[in-house]
Amino acid sequence: MASTIAGRSRIAWRMRLNSAVRTATACAIVGGATLYGPRALVSEIKFAAFSYLTAVIIVSDASLGDTLRGCGHAFCATVQVVPLAMLARWIMGPTGGLQVGLAAVVVAVAAFLVALPECTHLTAKRIAFGQIVLVCSDAVIGGGASRSTAPFTHPLYVAASTGLGALASVLALLVPYPGLAHTKVRKLCGVYAENASQRMNVYLRAFRAEDDHAKLELISQAKPLSETGAKLLQSMRILQEGMQWEKPWSRCSKHSSLSPGDRLESMELQMRGIEYSLVSSPAFPVQVVDQEQLSNVLKGVSVQLEQKMEQVTRFSPSHSMTEPETRGELMEKPSLPLEPMFPILKYGWVLFYFSCIDMLLNDAAETCFASRELQTRRAKTEFSIIRAVKTWILKLVSKERLRFALKCSLALGLAMLFGLIFDKENGCWAGLTLAISFVQGRQAVFTVANTRGQGTAIGSVYGVIWCFLFHHEELRLLALLPWIIFTSFLRYSKMYGQTGGVSAAIGALLILGRKNYGEPNEFAIARLTEVFIGLTAFLAVEVLLQPIRAVTLAKNHLRQTLCSLRDCIREIATCPVQKNQTVVKFHELRDKQRNLSSLVCELKKIVADAELEPDFWYLPFRTSCYQNLVGHLSNIVDMLYFITSNFERLSELSETSAVCKEFQEQMSSELKLFQETLSSSVEYLEKAHSIESQADSQEAVDEEIRDLEEGKLQNPDSPSALITEHKGVETNNEEEVGEDNRRQRQKMIKCLGALGFCISSLVKEIDETEICRREIDQWESH
Repeated sequence: MASTIAGRSRIAWRMRLNSAVRTATACAIVGGATLYGPRALVSEIKFAAFSYLTAVIIVSDASLGDTLRGCGHAFCATVQVVPLAMLARWIMGPTGGLQVGLAAVVVAVAAFLVALPECTHLTAKRIAFGQIVLVCSDAVIGGGASRSTAPFTHPLYVAASTGLGALASVLALLVPYPGLAHTKVRKLCGVYAENASQRMNVYLRAFRAEDDHAKLELISQAKPLSETGAKLLQSMRILQEGMQWEKPWSRCSKHSSLSPGDRLESMELQMRGIEYSLVSSPAFPVQVVDQEQLSNVLKGVSVQLEQKMEQVTRFSPSHSMTEPETRGELMEKPSLPLEPMFPILKYGWVLFYFSCIDMLLNDAAETCFASRELQTRRAKTEFSIIRAVKTWILKLVSKERLRFALKCSLALGLAMLFGLIFDKENGCWAGLTLAISFVQGRQAVFTVANTRGQGTAIGSVYGVIWCFLFHHEELRLLALLPWIIFTSFLRYSKMYGQTGGVSAAIGALLILGRKNYGEPNEFAIARLTEVFIGLTAFLAVEVLLQPIRAVTLAKNHLRQTLCSLRDCIREIATCPVQKNQTVVKFHELRDKQRNLSSLVCELKKIVADAELEPDFWYLPFRTSCYQNLVGHLSNIVDMLYFITSNFERLSELSETSAVCKEFQEQMSSELKLFQETLSSSVEYLEKAHSIESQADSQEAVDEEIRDLEEGKLQNPDSPSALITEHKGVETNNEEEVGEDNRRQRQKMIKCLGALGFCISSLVKEIDETEICRREIDQWESH
């Protein structure tokens, strides 16, 4: 176990070091080209600092695919800005220039037009913002190029500087060998397989633990492995976006429609379900009639798990994880006989435990993802042009798009206005400080400003210190490289994050990467003042347009998450089991559950940001309450997934199995009880989270809790009616029922038992969620 965690740490450290070294290499290429390049090249690079900045933005995670994608974004930004800028400078004439106020207005209007479309990537918008700032500041001071050149060609120098940064990024990812995302994902898959194998061995041992203390100790041993697996999946999700740009470099010609993150995410979800069943199990150990047969079943499961993890180890990102020759081997796995283990089948957690193992071995989620992908493709082919245009217009005029565009416009306009008023020669630095750091979506004002301000401050101080110490550009370049490596690691820190790390890198780049410095003390004062002007403009616009603290953002997002949860439960409560309706219904359920899962992940990120937000005169943020709340919501998302999967399995069994007809009446009564329980949960959520009257809401919550405790709530340890009657049915029809029909009956019984456990656990997690929410409300009301 310790070796797996250490191995993951080594791989993560090497990947981050590789990213840092390649970023430093890109900056070194830019520095070498500007210092020792041909005169024709050096004469075209008038904005060397922006070349450094472009390289840092593009080389994010040091994969060739991401870098190629970043170069595409840089090209898109240049096409948007440079041709129109050249046309405007040509119309202005050779002696024309911009006044400070007019330049600020031009920056604001251009930034609004660039930020408004949704189809443009955020990286392209950042680079375009920087180009707009440079072009307009050059039009004010007239010093962006030689006086002998025509003014309308000055924007070409901005394009050349951008192109140098993009080219340096590609070269840094190709030398000394291509840094492919495919290779990194393959290595991460091997580490994840080893991690998952150790986790499953611990879970199998915990199932047979002799007492509750031994079981809890084994579960605690699996916690670090679970955290490591989640971090590995996060790294793969970051890398898989760039894999699409690496297809020419992939040696595999057959590409799968499923990403590695989706496949391994399903495995992680099923292992979380296994862990949840063990945590929910009673204190006494599992006892069966035939211990030897149970041991054989667990040994068979262990063998199947080893085969599964070997497939993950050999997994290629461009191929399916389940090859045809090994697919048949996995299908021939030992089943769980009901007769010798009947005493433990009355416990829902046991059925849920083995249900998750069956899903893990059979790649149940992969089929779900494949069907979803097929449905998405069909929807795209049926998408009419008129509908596409309407959707684009609606997105263009949406509140979020307009708010983001207006925020970028006002912030850049004010930064350029006051920056140029203070110092025309250095006014562009106020705009560049903001241009490359805008983030889409609603964010906590003070959290973002805090990390951005700290990062910019330490980067600027580092640059100013080395400007005082070294007066030669070569030495300043050497001083810049270790700082780039340091800030690359700083991006992964909890205190600074991506925003603070990038701001720290750019704070030094805009000082050490500048040509013709002049006196260091004068430039240091001007540079730090411009940074302060830019951050002040950002804060003023944020407070004016979006005065949201992290606490308020968390509460609003929590309300949105609970509304999505209510919709998911309402859909499941009316889930049909008839033919012809099931496929469409299940697709709708999956879509809503994916939306809920994304909301919970976003809430987790907001809570992490809120923990770092300065309190000022406000009450401290209740981090522990929100973290518990996010944990319960994550369990709810998992339970919804398993409930839907078991409903799908029951639907398939009811359609294909003839022997299941004898269970139709009993199964209908079981499903009716389940649906009544879920309907009660929907009413419970609606009453609990009604905020029209706090007193009425509190009374309604208490009443609803009593209703759930006295009413239809299914006990997770209570046996299903099918399980209790299975012995008699099996004895009476032992000669008449064949082996296949007996297995179908056992599958249905296990599926119903697991479904009952999931629904009971869902209601329990909803109760815990409401307790956490009420605790937060009580704390904030005092």
